[in-house]
Amino acid sequence: MKIHAAVTSEDLPLSIVIGSGAEYDPYRFEETIGAIKVRTGYRPITRPEEIVADSIYDDAQVREYLRRRRIKASIPENKRNRKKRKRGRPRRFNKESYKKRSAVERFFSRIKTGFRRIILRYERLDRIFRALVIIATFFIYWEKLQEKL
Repeated sequence: MKIHAAVTSEDLPLSIVIGSGAEYDPYRFEETIGAIKVRTGYRPITRPEEIVADSIYDDAQVREYLRRRRIKASIPENKRNRKKRKRGRPRRFNKESYKKRSAVERFFSRIKTGFRRIILRYERLDRIFRALVIIATFFIYWEKLQEKL
């Protein structure tokens, strides 16, 4: 099982999608971004301003999805996706905003260090594994709340 997550700049998860480990990663991208709902006093925010993603998500479908929803994409080019030399206009990539991606790495390192049962995948049933991931994210939110108080 593979965990796909959309994370804030403070390494708090906004949406988590669990998929098969053998699955092509961009297939779960739309589901992960579509699950984002930040509740405000009014209408929930479902469209982030910018997405900073790993080069594994450098896919034409992913970029088209982000373009359709008018979301800025900061995704480095995956050189393995190119068979021929690059031609035409280079893809937009902001190195400064890509540095924000460390929040995702911090989130996954918290899961790996604090919740060993998730990483070793003791659970056979998918719904129990998903429940453990949700509990882990609850504890991550709880830690952040404790820091702010």
